[in-house]
Formats: sequence, C-alpha cells, structure tokens
Amino acid sequence: MKHPRTVISSLVGLGFGLAAALGTAPAIAASPAPADQAAQKAAGYAAYAGSAENAAGNKAFFEAVAKSVAKKRAANPGLKSVTIVYSATNAPSFRSQISSSAQIWNSSVSNVRLQEGSNADFAYYEGNDSRGSYASTDGHGNGYVFLDYAQNQQYSSVRVTAHETGHVLGLPDHYSGPCSELMSGGGPGTSCTNPYPNANEVSRVNSLWQYGFAASLAKNAS
Repeated sequence: MKHPRTVISSLVGLGFGLAAALGTAPAIAASPAPADQAAQKAAGYAAYAGSAENAAGNKAFFEAVAKSVAKKRAANPGLKSVTIVYSATNAPSFRSQISSSAQIWNSSVSNVRLQEGSNADFAYYEGNDSRGSYASTDGHGNGYVFLDYAQNQQYSSVRVTAHETGHVLGLPDHYSGPCSELMSGGGPGTSCTNPYPNANEVSRVNSLWQYGFAASLAKNAS
C-alpha cells in the first residue's frame, strides 16, 4: 500500500469532521480566533454530513476493505463471522488507541472482528494534515485510516480512532448526531469523549456483515 501522503490527489475521504478537510472554510489573511475556528468546523460538519461526496467516500472505503476480506475468505464461503486484519505499523504513536478502538468494536458487534496482523486489509497511518483524521482509499483498491496529530490532541483520541474505524465496518458520518452516536465524530464538540457505538450503529454493522462479504456489499448499496 502506498503511503497516504503520496496519494493525496486521489483522496476519497471520510473525515472526523474538520472544515479544512471539506474546503468550506473561507480564505482569510490571518489566523482566526479559537471561537471562529470552532464556528467554521461546525459549519463544515453541517455542510458535509449526508452529502453525495460523503456517501461516495463511505462506499469506496468500505468496498475496498470488504473486497480485500473477500479474497482471503474465498476458500471458506460458508463462514458467518468475518475477520478484518489491520496494520498499525505506520501509526506507532497511536498503537494504544488503535488497539482500544478494535477492542471496543469487537466487544460491541458479533458478526465481524478486527485483528492486527500481516497481509492486512487496511492500514493506519499518522502525521500532520490540515484536514484532520480520515478514512480513505488510494484509488487502487487499498484502504487506510489517517490519524492527524493535532486533531487527536484537540479531541478524544480513542473516539477519533474508533470513529474512523467505524468507516471500516461500513458506517457513514453523521455529524449532526449526539455525543452518544460514535459516527457524529467531532460534531458534538471537543467535550465529547464517548468512544462507543450506540445500539443503532451496532445493529447496522451486524446487519452489514451478517452473511459475509456478498450480503454486506448489497446492504451497503441499498
């Protein structure tokens, strides 16, 4: 898999919710005050949530991961439980948060499991990006999650990571949702630290992966 910094032009991203990632912040001569920054981010959540671009990004990332899983499961088509393998090698600063988010999802859902290992279906990366954290594809069928340093200091890092991992499992962004909804991302503000999916999110993931790859793609497209 290519490093995400080399595939920025082909980005199909699903961010935690920074306005800069959405191209919605107006051009300004000087850095805005913190309150202005917060307002810009809030406007970004509202503009992007539910948009066609967001929906296309969710589908592309989910399908990239699901197709990778399908190739490795071809010999066992009857299995009803799916294992998604990830690599955290390129995100060493976030290894603990990645492990925690995997444990959260594994303890919440029953039809799919996240596991670190080789021959990964997707990878985590870390670095600095003005758009914040996001899940994406590189345009060549590979999926990855990028974790931004600054955003993970501003927001609960485990929530950020668990939210981006939710895209791996097929969930879309819903920035207008409450803090109790994991996929509301940064919408509820920096005070929201909840890293757990709610009952509806758990049900959606279990439904997507109930009968493995083929059914998951069909349900996601509907």
